[in-house]
Amino acid sequence: MVSALALLQIARDKVNSVGETLAALPGITEVYSVAGRYDLVAVIRVQTNDALAELVTEKIRQVDGILDSETLIAFRVYSKHDLEKMFSIGMEN
Repeated sequence: MVSALALLQIARDKVNSVGETLAALPGITEVYSVAGRYDLVAVIRVQTNDALAELVTEKIRQVDGILDSETLIAFRVYSKHDLEKMFSIGMEN
């Protein structure tokens, strides 16, 4: 699994529509509206680096209203995500 964060600067009047559009894309698990230098943060979880490249360069970059972006690829996770519990339902030790 490849995880990444897309930090996005959005046109002021498009934050809601861009957030909704991004959240509907396969591979984006969450989109957060945030304060600070960026307007939205998209959490990406895909199977391969190629899938990440396709999502970022062919899907996210095509969304109208994105002014600038920075993508951070995660190397390691140091805390457990709540999704891990969902995927373990019915898999008793």
